[in-house]
Amino acid sequence: MTKHETYGSVWDAIADTPEQAANLRARAELMQQIAAIIEAGGWKQAEAAERCGVTQPRINDLLRGRVSRFSLDALVNIATALGRRVHLALEAA
Repeated sequence: MTKHETYGSVWDAIADTPEQAANLRARAELMQQIAAIIEAGGWKQAEAAERCGVTQPRINDLLRGRVSRFSLDALVNIATALGRRVHLALEAA
């Protein structure tokens, strides 16, 4: 019989540390919000790339949820280029 661990989230399951899981979670949430802005604008990837100040392949990575390809800094820069302010909230674990 094998022992199965349970995790609070997929990020907890794939990360080596709670800090890494928190970073992955924050990046994924920010990526989802940026993708929603792009979708709401009805922009094609090339237009979104121009508005975000990145290349079209970067937008493709973002829309496909490739979290590992983005740092928090890069995502904050993209959100700022879209005229958004990133607001962080700390919650008890």
